[in-house]
Amino acid sequence: MLLYSAPMYPTTCLYIISYTMFAQYIMHCLTLVFTMFPRLTFKRVIKKASVEEFSCIPYILALFSCLTYSWYGFPVVSYGWENLTVCSISSLGVLFEGTFISIYVWFAPRGKKKQVMLMASLILAVFCMTVFFSSFSIHNHHIRKVFVGSVGLVSSISMYGSPLVAMKQVIRTKSVEFMPFYLSLFTLFTSLTWMAYGVIGRDPFIATPNCIGSIMGILQLVVYCIYSKCKEAPKVLHDIEQANVVKIPTSHVDTKGHNP
Repeated sequence: MLLYSAPMYPTTCLYIISYTMFAQYIMHCLTLVFTMFPRLTFKRVIKKASVEEFSCIPYILALFSCLTYSWYGFPVVSYGWENLTVCSISSLGVLFEGTFISIYVWFAPRGKKKQVMLMASLILAVFCMTVFFSSFSIHNHHIRKVFVGSVGLVSSISMYGSPLVAMKQVIRTKSVEFMPFYLSLFTLFTSLTWMAYGVIGRDPFIATPNCIGSIMGILQLVVYCIYSKCKEAPKVLHDIEQANVVKIPTSHVDTKGHNP
């Protein structure tokens, strides 16, 4: 029994290519904007020579995600350079996250330094094992891509605990001071763009985590609208900015008004 498959006409291909290129351009622009926000946080850290109540965990998780998706975009894992955009943006994220973590370690007290170094070492060990196992133990290209994509999926989803912390803080303090509207809005836009990129490319390992990121962005905007008119001063001045770290190729939400 023969199954008929509708041909892919040249015009349709051109439309898909155009949409993909447009999505890539938007993602590059939004990512560059987000990478600027953490500079404000660490400028404050450097100025005060103290990390105060800032947490480095979101940055470490973001580093893990960026490392994994950088490897995911390489031809060794993906087919050719089909995910060149993912690889390039994630590599940029590795550079920024590594810089932020280094600054944090430099100004952190001894106890926090040990904790950060331990977590960073664990993340790097897991990443190295992922690279080694996918390179030398998995010889089927498709299975290799699924394996690395699954690791990236888990690492990306793990970052979405940060926005939950931010929203919990807003609800508890009844103040949106540490969850700026525009950052939540840009987080939603970035997640939607990456999700569209994943859908167009039929890549569930990019579309799925950003679908979750889009939902988190919507929830943040809802929480902001509910508590934006509250005038009560925050009860605790914890840094919620940590809830938004650079999302590449997935999205995460900043909370102090500095972090993408």
